[in-house]
Amino acid sequence: MDLGFTEEQEMLRKSTREFLAKECPRSYVRAMEEDPKGYSPEVWKKMAEMGWLGLVVPEQHGGSGASFLDLCILLEEMGRALLPGPFFSTVVLGALVIMDAGTDAQKKQFLPKVASGEMVLAFALNEPSASWEASGVELTAQARGDHYALNGTKLFIRDAKVADCLVVAARTKKTANPVEGITLFLVDPKSKGVSSELLLTIGSDKQCEVAFKDAQVPKGNVLGKVDEGWPVIERALLRAAAAKSVELVGSSQQVLEMTVDYAKQRVQFGRPIGSFQAIQHHCANMATDVDGSRYIAYQAAWALSEGMEARREVSMAKAWVSDASRRVAALGHQVHGGIGFTKEHDMQLFSRRAKAGELAFGDGDYHRKIVADLLKI
Repeated sequence: MDLGFTEEQEMLRKSTREFLAKECPRSYVRAMEEDPKGYSPEVWKKMAEMGWLGLVVPEQHGGSGASFLDLCILLEEMGRALLPGPFFSTVVLGALVIMDAGTDAQKKQFLPKVASGEMVLAFALNEPSASWEASGVELTAQARGDHYALNGTKLFIRDAKVADCLVVAARTKKTANPVEGITLFLVDPKSKGVSSELLLTIGSDKQCEVAFKDAQVPKGNVLGKVDEGWPVIERALLRAAAAKSVELVGSSQQVLEMTVDYAKQRVQFGRPIGSFQAIQHHCANMATDVDGSRYIAYQAAWALSEGMEARREVSMAKAWVSDASRRVAALGHQVHGGIGFTKEHDMQLFSRRAKAGELAFGDGDYHRKIVADLLKI
């Protein structure tokens, strides 16, 4: 079994790490936490020039046509650097959904602009119920002549404040089966009846509340088939959970390296704290969690990249990585002691992102329930 990357993938990893080391130092991460947009247009443009925004976009639409696995290699390095900004929203949750369900005209309209860095996308699924199930979609879309009128509220929507287009899940028909009657729409966030408000979150990840009050959306902006949007959403959530798992692997790897370096340098009682067995065991447990997370996350990413259904693999990965990233962050704090809890230290940046990533697209309990159901127990 070959768990290694191809030469091209290793080159992608290396070039990504070098770019982020230069363009995304911790000072940039901290500055973007305070910035209302959450990213720098200059860095975004450079990312587009590197080909990252169009990595998985088909060549006929201005991209590279790379695989989902290639995208995950990029995301691991982004997780390692804590790269802020709307990349995940635009590419993983936006462009891939348009590639799945869009018409030829929609793909031609949106994908080249994503690849060039001209367009930011956001995926509006969650509502105040915070459910990842179809029953959680309650925002309504009523057909009125040549358009639909959207009414309701979306919550915890990343990057909605800076998006040029929202991919919105709405209920177009009420049925006994909540999976039926859901439709996806491409919505201009600047259109009348749409408003967004930035939320204060633990990860400082620019989540928003988006309100729709008789927002008019042309019927030509339906993405996919009317009333049949949930299978598209399910596929999007599978990819997002796998991608977030890989991103968490990158941040956990960096926490491990930071912690081991600190244990070697910090002296107490006349010797480095890394010479004490308790600290050694903490670091060993962290390393075990990081490597275990990497293997199970990439197994899920590979299965999706190969076109497999991969429901079980993805839920196993997200359940494990969600818990493991929390354990790694907690042990990192244990080893660093009080200094790791100060705002000036980088540990708190990683532990806050770990908590946000743990909850994104379903936490460990949510995905363990899915695995148990698939095991028919």
